Amino acid sequence: MNIKEGLKYSKEHEWLRVDGDHAYIGITDFAQSELGEIVYVEVETVGETIAKDEIFGTIEAVKTTSDLFMPVSGKILEFNSKLDENNGDQPDLVNNDAYGEGWIVKIELTDASELDALMDAEGYKGLIS
Repeated sequence: MNIKEGLKYSKEHEWLRVDGDHAYIGITDFAQSELGEIVYVEVETVGETIAKDEIFGTIEAVKTTSDLFMPVSGKILEFNSKLDENNGDQPDLVNNDAYGEGWIVKIELTDASELDALMDAEGYKGLIS
């Protein structure tokens, strides 16, 4: 199982890569492997400020659909156009490159102190083992 160092992780299996006041969010390699083949990602919350632990979108696999939860509060600035069915339509990037090209949203952090409640790679390994 690939767990990347230098990221923050939520108990809901989202990862977060912080870049100043912004962050990229995706689902972990563990989560995508549990879901199976990703066929659709929906995010209709671009431009909205979403509180920590609230739903910001859904991810659909061949056999199931799961909600996507915000690991921290923030304003959703961008939905990865490569995943969007109206643009790139490559939801399988979440399966093939969960921590890279498979990122789901870019946000502006509204409460950076919430980062402290997230796990590092070691903490996340403990959660899934």
